[in-house]
Amino acid sequence: MRRQFAAAGALLVILLVPGCATAPVEPATSVAAQAVPTSSVAIPAPSKALGPSRPSTLEVPAIGVRTQRLVDLGLTPDRELEVPRDAVTTGWFTEGPTPGEAGPAVIAAHVDYKHVPGVFSRLKELHPGEQAIVHRDDGTTAVFDIYRVEHYPKASFPTDDVYGDTTGPELRLITCGGVFDHSTGNYLDNIVVYARLNT
Repeated sequence: MRRQFAAAGALLVILLVPGCATAPVEPATSVAAQAVPTSSVAIPAPSKALGPSRPSTLEVPAIGVRTQRLVDLGLTPDRELEVPRDAVTTGWFTEGPTPGEAGPAVIAAHVDYKHVPGVFSRLKELHPGEQAIVHRDDGTTAVFDIYRVEHYPKASFPTDDVYGDTTGPELRLITCGGVFDHSTGNYLDNIVVYARLNT
């Protein structure tokens, strides 16, 4: 299994997708877990995880998302998250678990890029109870039930909440949102969708 990110003292990456600037890795204990909740619903945690397998594509039927093959996203030499190269590319953070393994798998895409609507342009429209479907290289499909949709200011991005260990397999879908700051070329906020594996 790939390494988890909530161990005490572990370094966690803060994922901020352009138009947001990426932020350097910081200790989880230094990040304030403040949020602007939008909606949530309780869904029981699953009891069984899938084995490791690279994700190939993502579907989010409620917002019409059906991606091309996911690209790998790692960390830059400055320990910032790599981001998809264009509006139509979606990436999986390879230093986390694969979708379906225990822990929070992370998939990211742009809300827009160079005036082109991004794959996650409608991510903020999702609601608890809707689904995200990850097709995996081993031929299996991991279906996730969305249980939270959150809107976070970048200044108070809750790294541990997003990337920390979970009791079962979970998925995070992340993009930018909020006001676009023309002086920096960045959005000020992030949209984070939380989902649990459907058993």
